Amino acid sequence: MKPSTVLSALLFACFVNLASAADDHKGHAHTEKPGQSHAHDAKPQHGGVVSVIKDINYELVAKADSLTLYVTDHDQPVDTRNASATITLLSASDKTEAKLLPAGSNQLRAQGAFKIQAGTKAVAIVKLGDKPGQSVRFVLN
Repeated sequence: MKPSTVLSALLFACFVNLASAADDHKGHAHTEKPGQSHAHDAKPQHGGVVSVIKDINYELVAKADSLTLYVTDHDQPVDTRNASATITLLSASDKTEAKLLPAGSNQLRAQGAFKIQAGTKAVAIVKLGDKPGQSVRFVLN
């Protein structure tokens, strides 16, 4: 193959990848100024730990007597009336599993006794309505 043909094919592949990435990012507004770098803020709104999966923010607020998962899409509450989640807490010596149920407009909650400490890992399988379950991972502070 000629070097110019290889270069053309490489440039075309790069263009397709860039166009695909830009297309994946359509559908929501941004407030940053032209030339400013883009980043989705994953700041906790309820004092928990945030994980972002496919532009959906999941914020886990873990307390000794409850686990609450807040779900938002670009700062807008996601309806969790038909949602559910199973969460597994993993620490050095413990493994706890809990079922989270709807508890408000964009919340899923489990009540109980939970060992919460810094470094505890949490893995939630979140099912929103009829959509496939989504795995969401957290590390507690």
